Amino acid sequence: MDLDQLHTFLEIVRLKSFSKAAQTCFRTQPAISAQVRQLEQELNTTLFERFGSKISLTIAGRIFAEYAEQILALRRRAQDALNELEKVPRGELLIAANEATCIYVLPRVFAEFKKQFPKVELLVDRSYGSRVVQAVLDNLADFGITQLPLEERKLEVAKIHTDEIKLLVPPGHQFAAKNQITPQDLIGEQLLLPKTGTTRARLNAWLDSVHDELTISMELDSTEMIKRFVMADLGLSFLAASHCLEEVGAKKLAAVSLGPEPMIRQIGLIYRKDKSLSKAALGFINVTIENAGKSAYSYT
Repeated sequence: MDLDQLHTFLEIVRLKSFSKAAQTCFRTQPAISAQVRQLEQELNTTLFERFGSKISLTIAGRIFAEYAEQILALRRRAQDALNELEKVPRGELLIAANEATCIYVLPRVFAEFKKQFPKVELLVDRSYGSRVVQAVLDNLADFGITQLPLEERKLEVAKIHTDEIKLLVPPGHQFAAKNQITPQDLIGEQLLLPKTGTTRARLNAWLDSVHDELTISMELDSTEMIKRFVMADLGLSFLAASHCLEEVGAKKLAAVSLGPEPMIRQIGLIYRKDKSLSKAALGFINVTIENAGKSAYSYT
């Protein structure tokens, strides 16, 4: 049974004629008769009584006609709801990202998106690194925000934000006045390193030449803990420039570039290539690309 059969059946009921229904349905009369026969076979009942050229509904036909009207009415309501959804998108989008990215990179994105799509709820799943990627691959999240590069053929990647990883020191530290520091400069210093993630992997590679001479006093998994501990003079650490903008501006911390080349990080918006994108989802992509970069900050 399909909706076209129901429409044909109700046209015959309305016009009380197979031939007239064939005209309004733009089909031949044999095709119309074949649809009714298929419907009767599926329902295992007779829907019409035929008296020469006249037809009338059987008792079963009258009962079925009521339900057929309800089904087609429900279909129209569903289509109207979907049409309305395109006019005023609603529903929800789930975004997988780490907490620091949500706090320091995405606020303007979220604010602008809510202005444009007030009926769409944004849900944030606080995840890290590979968990963000896996959540998107498993369709547990609509979008992910993660560090690049990322090689995964199933995902679309849009670069949305560029930042710099810097050494974080107390404002009175000897390094605060330097433009750049090298791994050798950190020998003898107490270091507070990120516990996991892409940034930690990149720092490990940068520090590799002096690894055996370094003093790693703590491994931390919180941006706020890193800033607070450095301000408390418990050691030096590393953080994205945009994540400590307020503290550096207030001279509670100082941020120094790594050398010999700055450690630049890129943040990307990821989503599945095969994902069907709603108007709201397309809007989120556009809003993110246009606004995430506005949170970028570089120290001079």
